[in-house]
Amino acid sequence: MLRYFWRRVAISIPTLIAISLVVFTILALAPGDPLGELATNPAITAEVRENLRRSLGLDQPIYIRYFKWAIAFLRGDLGYSFVSRTPVSQLLLQRLPTTLWVVGSAYLFAVSLALPLGTISALKRYSVFDRLATTFAFFWFSLPTFFTGLLFIIVFSARLQWFPSIYNSTLQVTNGSTLVEQVKQSIMPVCVLGLYQSALLVRFVRSSILDRLDRPYVRTAYAKGLSEIAVIVRHVLRNAAIPVVTLVALDIPTVFTGALVTEQVFRVPGIGSLLVDSIYRSDTPVVMGITIVYAILIVVFNLLADLIYSVLDPRVRYGDR
Repeated sequence: MLRYFWRRVAISIPTLIAISLVVFTILALAPGDPLGELATNPAITAEVRENLRRSLGLDQPIYIRYFKWAIAFLRGDLGYSFVSRTPVSQLLLQRLPTTLWVVGSAYLFAVSLALPLGTISALKRYSVFDRLATTFAFFWFSLPTFFTGLLFIIVFSARLQWFPSIYNSTLQVTNGSTLVEQVKQSIMPVCVLGLYQSALLVRFVRSSILDRLDRPYVRTAYAKGLSEIAVIVRHVLRNAAIPVVTLVALDIPTVFTGALVTEQVFRVPGIGSLLVDSIYRSDTPVVMGITIVYAILIVVFNLLADLIYSVLDPRVRYGDR
């Protein structure tokens, strides 16, 4: 088990280095200037702009800037924002609670809805429930989140006036009434994200279980006299969970990095909206910090998925030797 773990870690480290190098190079070569806003200010001379560029290290070659960034990153320093001169780590920590609250709630909602729907849909194949669940999955998966977000705002905010259309980032939860307001302003973004993600998970869970129901070991388990619940729990669900683990492991990092489109639609001040604003302003340190954190989370949760594979299916562990 330990050998399997360290082999996966050895593969993950070069992957992270390659990702950071590629992303840093793309951001350095991308059009846009973090000091572009100063160019239209007549009070700031070209000499002052050059001094600012030099102080930010933008006058140095790309490879030197990358090595300086990498050394600082290994020390836990993500650098400073070009725009606000605030530490990138501080900006991320400021936005993280909102992202975890909205996107995390949406993902929990999606998983709690998709797992039973997908399982029952597969076990009752071609039934009325299966057709309804499949229709639900195709309907919500085919609609982009920016469209459903605007639709929710028009119906539930503008027409019915049940929920606020814009997320109030200044709201502090101090009592029961403010908690209710916090929940009300979170319902629409949570539902938009959760329904879209649950539609994807429902289809995946259903397909994974259907793929296992006709396997010889399932028929053998029935032939031995095991009850349907025992066969489903011990043999079908355990093996069907292996591909589902991959999808869940790849999706969990989005809980920490936010939802770009939905946060923009509902003006949720999360990490996703911070990333979009930083791209517009060519704020390279912030974009790089968010991207590398996302890459680390992807690699870590892939590693975690590999370890769960070895528990669910020992053949994965033994076949890697």
